[in-house]
Amino acid sequence: MRAYEEFFGMEKAPFQRDMPVKNLFMTDAMKEALGRLQFIAEDRGFAVVLAEPGCGKSTLIRKYAASLDPNRFIYTYLSDSKLTPRWLYKGMLDQLGGEAHFYRGDSKRELQKQIAFIQNVSHKKVVCVLDEAHLLEREVIEEFRFLLNTNFDSEGPMALVLVGQNELWDNKLRLQRYAAVRQRIDLYCSLPRLSRSETGDYIRYQIRYSQCGKEIFTEDALGTIYDAAGGIMRVINQICKKCLMYASQVKQTTINADMVRYVVQHEMPAMDDPDLTGRS
Repeated sequence: MRAYEEFFGMEKAPFQRDMPVKNLFMTDAMKEALGRLQFIAEDRGFAVVLAEPGCGKSTLIRKYAASLDPNRFIYTYLSDSKLTPRWLYKGMLDQLGGEAHFYRGDSKRELQKQIAFIQNVSHKKVVCVLDEAHLLEREVIEEFRFLLNTNFDSEGPMALVLVGQNELWDNKLRLQRYAAVRQRIDLYCSLPRLSRSETGDYIRYQIRYSQCGKEIFTEDALGTIYDAAGGIMRVINQICKKCLMYASQVKQTTINADMVRYVVQHEMPAMDDPDLTGRS
């Protein structure tokens, strides 16, 4: 148990990346995106989910995976910044129970057969989430036309969800060379940063999750955290954890704005980097 957990009487550690899926905090925007992604799974559609770093992409995808009934869907997940077409098909076939071939064309045909078998024999739908998609090279992106095309575009063979940072759209998909891929997008979703009120709701939710039995952050502290973090959940987590550690060291059971400013100034030098919060 961490020192601050014991000091505040916490039963569970708040602001952690490994929080159980059922306990993950969801904003209204995330809930809306989740509902639309569930439709994509049912309809075997093509979705693009974008957000700045630390703004909830992983939370949304964890919730999405948990929401899919394993009796009706087969969920596959790939995340590899150096993915090539050959390894794309190998990664999917490995998770679907198929066997990849040395030549890309053979793997394509094998993937088609495997998906058809799953649909016609197992009566399940395949859902593939491709994470860190902003790092994909042109050759891989152009393969999506094959993954999304069956029976002369009359139906999709699987649901495909690309998840990445905003540059996936700005620097890649919006370009003319990807028009054929872009035209197939059924859902475009961009997760925003947390608002001031959502930041407060998020922090209070995390403290309730810890079961410490009291509010720890004052209202002015919540506002200061929002100003420092710019609504980015990952940065909010970092600030709050360091504030809890600092408060336990100085034996303060309530964290106010002055304590937040001290922590940001003295314990988070990276906050001076505008890339962390997107502020200039």
